[in-house]
Amino acid sequence: MIMCWRLVVVVVVLCCSSTNHVVIWARNGTQQQAFRPNIVMVMSDAFDGRLTFRPGADVVQLPYIGYLRERGVVFLNAYTNSPICCPSRAAMWSGRFVHLTQSWNNFKCLDKNYTTWMDILQENGYRTKSFGKLDFTSGGHSVSNRVEAWTRDVPFLLRQEGRPVTDLTGDASTVRVMTKDWNTTDSAARWIRHTAASLSQPFALYLGLNLPHPYPTDSLGPNAGGSTFRSSPYWLKKVSRQLISLPKWLPVEEMHPVDYYSTFTKNCSSNFTEEEVRDIRAFYYAMCAEADAMLGEVVSALSDVGLLSTTLLMFTSDHGELAMEHRQFYKMSMFEGSSHVALLMAGLGMKAGLEVQQPVSLVDIYPTVLDLTGVPVPVGVSGHSLLPLMYQSSLSGDRVHPGWVLSEYHGCNANASTYMLRTGPWKYIAYDDGSSIPPQLFDLSSDEEELKNVAARLPRLCQQLDKALRSIVNYPSVSQAVHRYNRQQFGAWRDSLGENYSSTIASLRWHRDWRKDPRGYERAIDEWLGVSA
Repeated sequence: MIMCWRLVVVVVVLCCSSTNHVVIWARNGTQQQAFRPNIVMVMSDAFDGRLTFRPGADVVQLPYIGYLRERGVVFLNAYTNSPICCPSRAAMWSGRFVHLTQSWNNFKCLDKNYTTWMDILQENGYRTKSFGKLDFTSGGHSVSNRVEAWTRDVPFLLRQEGRPVTDLTGDASTVRVMTKDWNTTDSAARWIRHTAASLSQPFALYLGLNLPHPYPTDSLGPNAGGSTFRSSPYWLKKVSRQLISLPKWLPVEEMHPVDYYSTFTKNCSSNFTEEEVRDIRAFYYAMCAEADAMLGEVVSALSDVGLLSTTLLMFTSDHGELAMEHRQFYKMSMFEGSSHVALLMAGLGMKAGLEVQQPVSLVDIYPTVLDLTGVPVPVGVSGHSLLPLMYQSSLSGDRVHPGWVLSEYHGCNANASTYMLRTGPWKYIAYDDGSSIPPQLFDLSSDEEELKNVAARLPRLCQQLDKALRSIVNYPSVSQAVHRYNRQQFGAWRDSLGENYSSTIASLRWHRDWRKDPRGYERAIDEWLGVSA
């Protein structure tokens, strides 16, 4: 065990054209020793990044996120590279954009033997350990989830989710609502106290949480998605109900066609009372408070064994949660509630209370971790090291963060591949081939609620942004690749079922609408499969 890890540390940021990493010297009398820091990441599911800074942070008590914010860096404009669980995590672990790894949906992501940044740290002398939700390899999630993604090009409109509801459980003393997450958090905290504390080598620890992802709605059967927002009175007391905003909705006739498709398939097109909407948002915030408490268990464990000062502690999320903004719940959208993620980093002598405005994204974590630990970043990584932003140092050449982020989406609940370029105040969203579906353009500096699509009023700016987007990704070509993949996968799945095809497809989570015209829906699929690529 290297006892000097727990002593005073001095952090030096070395910057030059070829390297930018943190060197930490631990002082033990007159002796100094260089070593690499520990890495601890807590990654939640569906945590709206806007809650990690004000004014969003005021609506719910999040003391441990506040702790990280006060002693480290909060990235005010951090985004997912794909607003759905598996592709987002694939981007984070690989450091590469979704179209480069072809992580098209929750079923198609990275190979099981894909080398992640955690694997690279292990190859370079780190002890690594993962707990909880990983969810970045191919083959997972329900049959409904993958079939809905494959058939999104079929011209039918079916409700695919349960109507969002709330569920109050327990009483004012019920702390552990999401018991699975608490159990994995307990395991991670024990590992820190009993294993990490005695290591003679640096370590990298990952804890993946399910919260605040909504729970499955049991009454809808085993194929149901997550449409139940569940919490206890204990956590609801952490929410300032009077500060909960009621989101404004565009009239249905003014909605973008892809947004309307999402609203309908998410079972949100019927009427909701203001009280229902406020309840859903309150329960969601309460679920965020419970996730924050799990982060707190990790902070406490590191503090108890004296490892806080020599550890980079990160909190992030795979995507956000709309929580009834834009008449939707869940994710699968480029609106802020869905695409804006939490990203905070603390420790290792970085400036306390630093707020970074520049847009960043999850692919930046990969090169940041390797940069921090002195491991060379492989060629072909899409992200950029965040160390210059974290330590306010200068850098030149191709290692400078470009100041834009790319997010893309190819899964269910959206009937077109979607591409978002965020740069400066602008959010530009293109669809499919770039011409068959109109784009969207929002000025986030004056339209935080994203209710004013100004694409038609600013055609020249749209052209400039579209050109910039195409320089990053040839998105019409990518969309065609997704079209081909969807038809091939669905066709193979249908053929594998044989005579059970009709009964199986009718029993998926769209079954209530499917029963209205099963033959008609099957004919629509047959016609779609007959279209050549």
